[in-house]
Amino acid sequence: MITLYPASGRNEADLDWLQTGRSFSFGDYQDENNMGFGVLRVFNDDFIAPGRGFGAHPHSDMEIVSIVLSGRLRHEDSLGNEAVTTFGGVQRMSAGSGVIHTEHNPLKEETVNLLQIWFMPEQRGKNPSYTTSQFDPEQLNGRLLPVVAREGGEAVADIGQDLTIYMSRLQAGEQLSFRQAAGAVFFCL
Repeated sequence: MITLYPASGRNEADLDWLQTGRSFSFGDYQDENNMGFGVLRVFNDDFIAPGRGFGAHPHSDMEIVSIVLSGRLRHEDSLGNEAVTTFGGVQRMSAGSGVIHTEHNPLKEETVNLLQIWFMPEQRGKNPSYTTSQFDPEQLNGRLLPVVAREGGEAVADIGQDLTIYMSRLQAGEQLSFRQAAGAVFFCL
């Protein structure tokens, strides 16, 4: 069975400093019939105003992926990690037993656009961790490019769940094929 979650069906919210499109229940948007898809719990398309962002807040037992589509995203956490990520950059945080972090737009003139994607972890209570990876945006053209996967790799962030996130950039009329293993879940952006 194929379930479509088009961008046009997202719950839109404008908080002045944050414009977001939420594919599933999140924050003040709650729909008991739309709580996630398999282990996928959150899929938000966020636009954060210059100099603004999410202040220090806790997470636990969640695999959190931030994929920057334009602008810059700054991350700081209670583990001592600090990073600024641009287009082609992926931040992955395994919140595990607990971590406090911030995410904000360090730029003064440009909005940052990112995908905020959360997954339930395969193992609860593990030690929290954080990593960044960088893929070549030119490699998106006409193919499915893995950017997050369980095993990670060169230009691929690792994650504590049995999944792979692919990205692609297609020209009008261009098509791709994907063969999925029996029983696997596929979520296409």
